[in-house]
Amino acid sequence: MKIRMNVNGNWREDDVEPRTLLVHYLRDVAGLTGTHVGCETSICGACTVLLNQEAVKSCTVFAVQANGAQVTTIEGLAREGKLHPLQQSFWEEHGLQCGFCTPGMILVAHQLLCRNPHPTQEEIRKGLEGNLCRCTGYQHIVKAVQSAASKMSATEPVRAVAAAG
Repeated sequence: MKIRMNVNGNWREDDVEPRTLLVHYLRDVAGLTGTHVGCETSICGACTVLLNQEAVKSCTVFAVQANGAQVTTIEGLAREGKLHPLQQSFWEEHGLQCGFCTPGMILVAHQLLCRNPHPTQEEIRKGLEGNLCRCTGYQHIVKAVQSAASKMSATEPVRAVAAAG
C-alpha cells in the first residue's frame, strides 16, 4: 500500500505493508532510528512521536493510519544544526543516562510545553506519565523540562513544531 506523510518537514511517499507499525516504518523505511522500539505494547513510551502535534506511541499506530499526516521524531526537533531547547536541557540537566527513553520523554515534554508553557513540577510529572525511565529516577528529567520551559519562554513563545514543505 502506498502512503504519503510529512516526516520532520519533508514529504515522503513509500510502499508499506498494511500491518507495518509506524515505529517500524520510521526506523526501517525512513531510516530515523531515534524513535526507539521498547516494549511494543504501549507501556514504556520509548517510541513516542508527534502525530499531527499529538504525542502518540508509534508502536500502537499503523503507518497507513498516518497517511497524509505530519510526523515529528526526535530528529525533527533540532533546527539548522542547533539542538531544540528540550534536547539541550536534557543534556545540561543530566536528564538522561542510557538515553533509551530520552527521545520519547523529550517529545511528550514538547507536547506538555506547547499546552502549558509554565508547568509546575507536579504538572510535569503528570505530563510524563506513560513514559518510563529505568535509570534516572525522574528528578533530572523534571529539572530538564523546567529548564527548557524557561529557555523557551525567554526566547520565543512556545509553539508546535511546524511542518515545512
